[in-house]
Amino acid sequence: MPPDFDILLNRFLLGALVMASAVAGAFFLRFWRRTRDRLFLIFAAAFWLLGCNWLLLAFVRTDETRTWLYVLRLVAFCLIIYGIIDKNRQRPGRS
Repeated sequence: MPPDFDILLNRFLLGALVMASAVAGAFFLRFWRRTRDRLFLIFAAAFWLLGCNWLLLAFVRTDETRTWLYVLRLVAFCLIIYGIIDKNRQRPGRS
């Protein structure tokens, strides 16, 4: 095996994650356009943030414990939690 095989494999897998999160975000955006449910819009934004995180991680030469990369992932997961909490709250006149 060439010595750079693990680096190439890591970048390939990160590219697959970026593509998968972009597709998931596009699906959630399509569902939001159809239903106008805010949960789908929040999920689309969260998946696109995760995709940006993995894209940046592919080009950074350091590990993923850098604070600014971690903050992107933290914001994405907080968006998911917020969307779930917002969807489960009962509001008058809201189905």
